[in-house]
Amino acid sequence: MAAIRVYSTRTCFYCMAARRLLHRLGLDFEEIDVTGDDATRHWLVEASGQRTVPQIFFGDTSIGGYTDLVRLERAGELPRLLAEG
Repeated sequence: MAAIRVYSTRTCFYCMAARRLLHRLGLDFEEIDVTGDDATRHWLVEASGQRTVPQIFFGDTSIGGYTDLVRLERAGELPRLLAEG
């Protein structure tokens, strides 16, 4: 199974919601706080094409943010993506 990384900030509502969903699904993840970390934020834009947080990665693959995570969970796609990541 691919490692899950969640790039977030301290005060982001969607980051909190993503953490809750991953916990509810019983998935282990690493959270990386990018509050004030301009270098990592710049890398996230290059890696994901997005400026917002959370940015969620399965392995080296960006799956997007919270709403993308919810969409994938509802579609039953998370197990496949985790296996591929």
